[in-house]
Amino acid sequence: MASSPAETPELQIRPLLRRDLEVVERLMLDALETDTESNRLEVTQRVQQLRRWYGLLKGLSLFPNPLQHLLSTYVAEQDDQVRGVIQVSPFNRTRSTWRIEQIAVGQYSPGEFRQTSLMDVGSQLLRYCLQAIWEARTWLIEVDVNDNSVIGLCRKTGFQPLAQMTYWAIAPDLWQALAERQPDLPNLLPVGNADAGLLCQLDTASMPPHVRQVFDRHITDFKTGLLGSVTDGVGSWLTPVQVVSGYVFEPQRKAAIGYFRLQLCKDGSHPHEAKLTVHPAYTWLYPELFCQMAQVVRGYPEQALIVDSADYQPEREDFLQQLGAEQTHHTLMMSRSVWHKLREAKPLEGLQLTDVLQNLQPVRKPVPSRFSLESGNGNGKSDTKPPGLSKDSN
Repeated sequence: MASSPAETPELQIRPLLRRDLEVVERLMLDALETDTESNRLEVTQRVQQLRRWYGLLKGLSLFPNPLQHLLSTYVAEQDDQVRGVIQVSPFNRTRSTWRIEQIAVGQYSPGEFRQTSLMDVGSQLLRYCLQAIWEARTWLIEVDVNDNSVIGLCRKTGFQPLAQMTYWAIAPDLWQALAERQPDLPNLLPVGNADAGLLCQLDTASMPPHVRQVFDRHITDFKTGLLGSVTDGVGSWLTPVQVVSGYVFEPQRKAAIGYFRLQLCKDGSHPHEAKLTVHPAYTWLYPELFCQMAQVVRGYPEQALIVDSADYQPEREDFLQQLGAEQTHHTLMMSRSVWHKLREAKPLEGLQLTDVLQNLQPVRKPVPSRFSLESGNGNGKSDTKPPGLSKDSN
């Protein structure tokens, strides 16, 4: 009797455990499309932070709190081996939009192509997150434009392009030259929780409607809670990162028209990073804000300043090109809606015409009226008499 072929073990997806961290680090390093020293350092630091804070993050994930979802990492396991990993996090405070931070998949066997295993394991990891995280209505992912395998995986899972992002590196000699000029920013103010409404309006006005709908930001996204303030304060002591932010206030319109946030490296181990938001009607602020940021950066180690720009921000890209900034890499931001979770009562394919028009059917049979109108009268009144009376009766 011929023996049946061995069945392939079923792929199981579960939360991350401490014993998976070594394999997860190897998978993330192998999945880097641009294998540079900075990218490898970023992955290594991310895994080291998971090792250091795993016990605390695991405890925080057991009850509702602002830091509950910091350990939202899942692995795909088959035959007692980790085949893939996906890391997700909420994008906004209401958790209506979630972001896929990274997805990495290993090979089933040495002779198997990465594309095959990525389409198999990666699609199951993505679909698990889409179904398991019930709060998410929209998902975001940012992929390198040269990583065709991940882009193909996202398209297969239903993701659509949202915007193209470009990352620029401003060399130290460039921002030192910018710092020589005094910026014209008379209403530059520090950022606090009282300014959350102004910053939310600025963020809403700075992006097109389709991006605004996906991001779904509210005033709470621009506020810092007590726990967040304590975490930022402790982090500034334990990590070599200093955060400086400010915004430009327009007194006539009583609105914020520009905002910047700097993450400055105090030990020179990695480049400085800047986040910039400018109202589309005040694009003349770009040179002034960059001069202001250059003056702040001047007091820190000489490292490149990383700034991003989207394809719907042409004025920012023109200024960076004129400045001489270097384009480091390009990414594609993709999004996917999960409103399909709402199950319909009946499939559209099986609906009959009677089902579609069932609300138009009469509830009961009509009762015939005992009165009728005669169209022969010129005055529009009816000659109908009550039953039992004739026209000749007096």
